[in-house]
Amino acid sequence: MSAAQVTHIQSRDNGFVKDLRRLAQDSTAYRKQGRAWLEGDHLCRAALARGVHPAIAVFSESFWPQAPAEWAQAASKIIVLADSLFADISGLESPAHMGYLLDLPMQGSFQPGAASVVLDRVQDAGNVGSILRSASAFGFKQVLALKGSAALWSPKVLRAGMGAHFGLDLVEGLEVADLTALQVPLLVTHVHEGDFLHRAELPWPCAWVLGHEGQGVSSALEARASLRIRIAQPGGEESLNVAAAAAICLHASGAGR
Repeated sequence: MSAAQVTHIQSRDNGFVKDLRRLAQDSTAYRKQGRAWLEGDHLCRAALARGVHPAIAVFSESFWPQAPAEWAQAASKIIVLADSLFADISGLESPAHMGYLLDLPMQGSFQPGAASVVLDRVQDAGNVGSILRSASAFGFKQVLALKGSAALWSPKVLRAGMGAHFGLDLVEGLEVADLTALQVPLLVTHVHEGDFLHRAELPWPCAWVLGHEGQGVSSALEARASLRIRIAQPGGEESLNVAAAAAICLHASGAGR
């Protein structure tokens, strides 16, 4: 099927298997290993569509004989795991039958003038992944995550992002002071104060700041903001989920430029 090197593994004590299990089950293991684990054909297809070249393709033993050639040929090395090993490693309720290991680039500095999304201690992985999808969909180029935010390349964020990672520049572990280098206006979301989104004149490019699920945007970031923006809620809800608010704000900003 492929000219790539193929290795079959049956032992759960194998070093590769141990590393892969950590990547699949520990949200920050990618920082130590410098690799991310993409599990499932949908996420792997999204990576390939963006021109990503995986370092290693991993298949379950039962699926390997029927795996599409293009999935195997995308990597220079192929690992075939016993079905029980793949199921043990998987972070999914219904384990997939294949995945890719990606070598992550060294994190560099961010682009000061790029349309951006700033995550201020957004902690839920599902929220972060959803925000990344909205950022990519509406023309934002980079996501800047402050310390305390969910790990951007964790398996849960990757699954929630549905491939958005591969169209964005991602920088994490930042301090509030690092944002001084930004050369675009900061827009912060607020529940009760600021201009209503549907009436505001939104600058472009800009950087939207999205805050902690319970505490909102920090006072230090609010003090740096060019605009406070709130979303009209005629139904009378107290607040919106941060991912829902992000989708509304980023669409209004990106689609209206």
